Amino acid sequence: MTNDRIYLTVPAKAEYAKTVRMTAAALVSRMGMSYDEVGDVKMAAEEAFIYAVDTLAEDAEVRFTFELAEEDLEILVVLGGEADVSDDEVERRTSYATFILDSVVDDYELLTDESGAKTMRLRKTAGGVDAV
Repeated sequence: MTNDRIYLTVPAKAEYAKTVRMTAAALVSRMGMSYDEVGDVKMAAEEAFIYAVDTLAEDAEVRFTFELAEEDLEILVVLGGEADVSDDEVERRTSYATFILDSVVDDYELLTDESGAKTMRLRKTAGGVDAV
């Protein structure tokens, strides 16, 4: 499989969580990941989206980039718009999401560029360290 890149932009509204989850599942199932790995990716994509919804203004957008490689999926989540809450409130609201992400992906990080824009990077490898 060649490296494919798929883009998805959705409003930062909770009702779009299923759209994000099902898109991630459809893409990763094409890669031949196990049933459990597909479930992990669905959960990771949804938790990343919930993280965005919990931290952004309601009129913001969340941009996903899914990068599919031979045995590796990388999801970049650009958290567009300004944070609608304080840093302490962001930490309180997102602690569960980060706990879940630690459990279901092989690697994730929250990156902040020099302008303050945030991007979440998630990676799941078929048969990776979390595979059963």
